[in-house]
Amino acid sequence: MLGYVARRLLALVPVLFGVSLLVFILTAIALGDPVRAAMGQRGDPEVIAEIRREYGLDEPIWVQYGLWMGRLLRGDLGRSYHQQRPVTEIVAERFPATLRLALAAMAFAVVLGLAAGLAAAVWRGTALDALVMAGALLGISTPVFWLGLMLILVFAAGLGWFPVSGYGDGGWRHLVLPALTLGALQTGVIARMARASLLEVIGQEYIRTARAKGLAEARVLGKHALRNALLPVVTVVGIGLADLLVGAPLTETVFAWPGLGRMLVAAVGQRDLPVVMGAVLLFAVIYVVGNLLVDLAYGAIDPRLRR
Repeated sequence: MLGYVARRLLALVPVLFGVSLLVFILTAIALGDPVRAAMGQRGDPEVIAEIRREYGLDEPIWVQYGLWMGRLLRGDLGRSYHQQRPVTEIVAERFPATLRLALAAMAFAVVLGLAAGLAAAVWRGTALDALVMAGALLGISTPVFWLGLMLILVFAAGLGWFPVSGYGDGGWRHLVLPALTLGALQTGVIARMARASLLEVIGQEYIRTARAKGLAEARVLGKHALRNALLPVVTVVGIGLADLLVGAPLTETVFAWPGLGRMLVAAVGQRDLPVVMGAVLLFAVIYVVGNLLVDLAYGAIDPRLRR
């Protein structure tokens, strides 16, 4: 198992290098010259040139990348142009709120999605199956910003059960509506994947044999069917958690949630290149690590895959 983990970790090195290169080049091209954007078209050319020299923006892009990569290898993401603070410090302040929101959304999605998928598979072809699949399709296709606004309108402004927005004191009441909004899509994906995977497993010969032996249906489904149907679901959950962390900007903006996504939206508007590159790089690393965790989970569930 240790050799398997070591091989997967070594494979991440070129991937992370390529990710850092793409993040730097694409961010620099997309956001343009932050100094010119901040100073406007009528800014003093001498002042603009001095600021560009101060931040190293007058160097060729490959030199800028080399300097940025050197700082990155020391754990330094640079300094925010707008806030005049280290980007590492800003990201460290915002990441816990985003992680808390993503974990709550994924917990909701896993519990409800697995239960719905299991029910739909067991009662295949019934009205319950059709209802679950319709709900899953609705969750997948509903825009996040619209769902968030509707939940605010009904459960916050209308019924007054939850706060309209904000983080508050960190209590669970502020977390419910953002987590439901963010987790809706993953709930539908997990429900559909669990149903399809369970239907495939339930039709196998060993499941019919277990039933013929007189085992209780709950034991057959829980011990034999569900475990063997988990691999596709683990893939969805592992990549889905990365999706939730990366896809939080809209939800955080709607609910004024003080996380990385809202910070990234503000940094793009301010042309704050170090903050944008730091946040995008972190999101890319989250995706890569999510894939690694899925691979490791495969190896733990099915030892044959380690080879």
